Amino acid sequence: MSEYQYYEFLAIDRPLTEDEVAELRGISTRATITPISFTNEYNWGNFKGDSEKLMQRYFDAHVYVANWMTAIFMLRLPIEALPEEAAKAMAVPYTLDIEATKTHWIITWSLEESENYDRFGMEDGHGWMARLAPIRDELLRGDLRSLYIGWLAVAAADAEMMDDEETEPLTVSGLGNLTAAQRALAEFLEVDIDFLAAAGMGSPAAPHGELSGKDMDRWIDALPRDEVKTILKQLLEGKGQQAEQSIRNRFAAWQRSLPADTTDTPLRTVGQLRQNAEKTRRIRLEKQKRDRKRREIRRREKREAYLKNLSNNFPKAWESVREPVERGSGRGYDEACRILVDIAEAYTLFATKKQFQTELKAFMADHMRRKALIQRLLKAGIWKD
Repeated sequence: MSEYQYYEFLAIDRPLTEDEVAELRGISTRATITPISFTNEYNWGNFKGDSEKLMQRYFDAHVYVANWMTAIFMLRLPIEALPEEAAKAMAVPYTLDIEATKTHWIITWSLEESENYDRFGMEDGHGWMARLAPIRDELLRGDLRSLYIGWLAVAAADAEMMDDEETEPLTVSGLGNLTAAQRALAEFLEVDIDFLAAAGMGSPAAPHGELSGKDMDRWIDALPRDEVKTILKQLLEGKGQQAEQSIRNRFAAWQRSLPADTTDTPLRTVGQLRQNAEKTRRIRLEKQKRDRKRREIRRREKREAYLKNLSNNFPKAWESVREPVERGSGRGYDEACRILVDIAEAYTLFATKKQFQTELKAFMADHMRRKALIQRLLKAGIWKD
């Protein structure tokens, strides 16, 4: 298998300037670069840039996939968007890294040791950014479920790194009802599906996302005049996207500073999550077994109805074999053999095997020189030398 690496970066809060695009072109002459994105694939050689430095300076989101079983997703958030205590609590070495610069958080979710050879034999990295990028907006609104998923990836996969007595870092609401982007992140990190379901058991319901008009009025009334002036200037300068993002970030930070409703939900231990995951696994496997049984029953019923219809007019069924046989091609013989297998089963269910053998010998009397057809019938077990 040849080497493959995929790099994609996305600028969300502001577009790149012409000078910045030129700087990026100096890093890679082959990359596809636009004012909001940078994409490159490597089948040989290596990327000359430093992903973390590019995130610090230019971009807000990054996806990296390599076919040596590695997948990385990075986000840049304004420093006020994430409480420091939450960042420290959620971070897990090698899987969820949360670094602070003077102005931003750089959050990195990493899958370093996948054993899913089928996935990485086919994975090309395309499509992940569109699925994962919404997580940034969720974090800006104070939704920490994506960080919990990063922590859970370690709890689910590494018994040596987390023992049963260790507790989850925070009580996070809504784990039983993840967003599409959060489910994509769990898939990206290959979080065990039963552990994911176990984390949702007993998790408080997610609060409604609607903005309170009363809260907005309170916040707007308290905005310093200088800040209002800065926002209005951005709008007049055609920087509406930056102005909106800045307002949303400040409002979200203010909301998080409000006294939170107290909850009696205790932190769960990793051992409890593992027990719940085992229960969930048993329930899932039992359901799969029942579903397979139901599908098999439906398949048999459908098959029996088809064979019954075939038995209602055996002469017509035998006539349908003649055309593909006389075609004299390998494809025609394959088709004829499939029809004969169906006719044989119809005789077994609604007549007798002896009748079928008698009719088959009569049919084959004119085709005994068709050795390729006879070989197929022998292999199917419906012809005897």
